[in-house]
Amino acid sequence: MNAINHPSLALATFAATLQFETIPHEVLRRAEDLMLDWAGSALAGKGARPVETIARYAEQMGGPGPCEILISRTRATPMFAAMVNAAASHYAEQDDVHNGSVFHPAAVVFPAALAVAQALGRSGRELLTAVVAGYEVGIRVGEFLGRAHYKIFHTTGTAGTIAAAAAAGRLLNLTPEQMLHAFGSAGTQAAGLWEFLRDAADSKQLHTAKGASDGLMSAYLAQAGFTGARRILEGAQGMGAGMTRDADPAKLTDRLGFRWTLAETSFKFHASCRHTHPAADALLQVMREHSLAPEQIAHVDCHVHQGAIDVLGPVVNPQTVHQAKFSMGTVLGLIAEFGSAGLTEFDSSFNAQRVAQFRGKVHMVLDKEVDQAYPARWIGKVSIRTTDGRTLHGRVDEPKGDPGNTLSRTELEDKAARLAAFSGAASPAEMAALADKIWSISRITNMGDLL
Repeated sequence: MNAINHPSLALATFAATLQFETIPHEVLRRAEDLMLDWAGSALAGKGARPVETIARYAEQMGGPGPCEILISRTRATPMFAAMVNAAASHYAEQDDVHNGSVFHPAAVVFPAALAVAQALGRSGRELLTAVVAGYEVGIRVGEFLGRAHYKIFHTTGTAGTIAAAAAAGRLLNLTPEQMLHAFGSAGTQAAGLWEFLRDAADSKQLHTAKGASDGLMSAYLAQAGFTGARRILEGAQGMGAGMTRDADPAKLTDRLGFRWTLAETSFKFHASCRHTHPAADALLQVMREHSLAPEQIAHVDCHVHQGAIDVLGPVVNPQTVHQAKFSMGTVLGLIAEFGSAGLTEFDSSFNAQRVAQFRGKVHMVLDKEVDQAYPARWIGKVSIRTTDGRTLHGRVDEPKGDPGNTLSRTELEDKAARLAAFSGAASPAEMAALADKIWSISRITNMGDLL
């Protein structure tokens, strides 16, 4: 009855009552994988101006506390530790993504969960349970809000606020009724607009910083008796009504407790917006198969879904490294020149002459098959015209990092170490120790520091 008549309550009840023992083993192992992947992304944010700006604000407004800020090895209150870690983990564009909800769960769920776990001395099992709750809630909220929402709103900032509340609330042992109020407070604060991309503004880091900290605040307020809207998701003046045209309340409770959406989450292989990855993989496939050099390519059509056009289309002439990560032409230019679009390539060459020249060869074309498959599947298709008149086609049905083409633990360890080394946030030995700690996290009785 709750699922049909009150999906918000059904979702809140699930999050409040989820037990470690009921989560499948493979989902828990995947949560560990995602945790290491997140930690690497968070450490990669060290030194980035937008992240350091938020860190200075947190230092001015917060004060000492029991929770770890990864990029500085300092301590803060739960709210401000979550804020800084969330801002840092969404900067390098290497954090995870759930295809169907077009949502980056790690950047908001892990910062909130880790902060509360450290503040309360929770165990590794309790932390993993909270993380799973956050993922399952946030992904379903993203799917509920649908494609029309994502055209204007950054789902990681909106659905992410609810996800962070679920994770924090589970660690606070909220009752289902309290969790529902936490959702209400989180939802009324949920925000994040794509307009920042046109100006190369810093807002993306603010979206995750606020999503994690506002979700955490909502959970603590609910624990203290503060009430929130009971139907903040599906209500007549709730998020679905105000933020989208195609809200589907049934998706809030889709196979809840049986379909584990966390296991559907993809890892990012390239250091760019996920919308660029399918075409990047398809281009790389063609270039390797036909031994093409960049100068042999005259034109590239990327056959994409509408969401890619909506997000990437406004970025025509990127002025910063971060804005370049949302430029299809720049990403494909780096792939063509270096065979990789990683942090180093972006930092050194996003606006290099040869990359900029290749950028002008790349165009996005709406493709019916690709658009109909999206967001459940992100198909990569390119058509390449060579300078000698040939037309070559590439297709990738599962980009590198998707569940069917995933990263091994060795690859995840290598990726996390590269991210930390890029920013100088942690040594190889520290990252190896961190991986070992995360792989055995379910045996930790008090989380303490990660590093």
